[in-house]
Amino acid sequence: MKNYIFFIAIMITSFSFSQSSESDNVKATIERFFEGFHKQDSTIILETVGKDIKMQSIGKNREGKAVLNTSEFKKFLNSIVSIPKEKTFKEELLGFNIQVDGDMAHAWTPYNFWFDKNFSHCGVNSFQLFKQEGTWKIIYLIDTRRRDCKQE
Repeated sequence: MKNYIFFIAIMITSFSFSQSSESDNVKATIERFFEGFHKQDSTIILETVGKDIKMQSIGKNREGKAVLNTSEFKKFLNSIVSIPKEKTFKEELLGFNIQVDGDMAHAWTPYNFWFDKNFSHCGVNSFQLFKQEGTWKIIYLIDTRRRDCKQE
């Protein structure tokens, strides 16, 4: 009986460690994505995404109604790398909530966005990732964008 309990304890510990390690790998992929984003380096960004990545954003139109916008990844990439070098921008991630199940992961990252050192907007990124040949790739990214943010 002692051996059985010991075996169960070892299995639970190794499973927890495995999940934690995978969460760390997912987080590293997202951090690498933002490294490329802030450096305006399309090569780094492309390392982190799947070839058929889908991007969407939820915001409000001029009438205040919620709208869902879909963006082509190539246009997104071109817009990032074409921001003039004298302009500054930063997406500050405020935390990570990561869930992993096998080769699928989800990450929820609240953020604040700054442009030319002025607060622009806030929201949440929701990343879906797929573990492709041992490497986590972002396959879907949706975010919210709000201006009514509590700034501290």
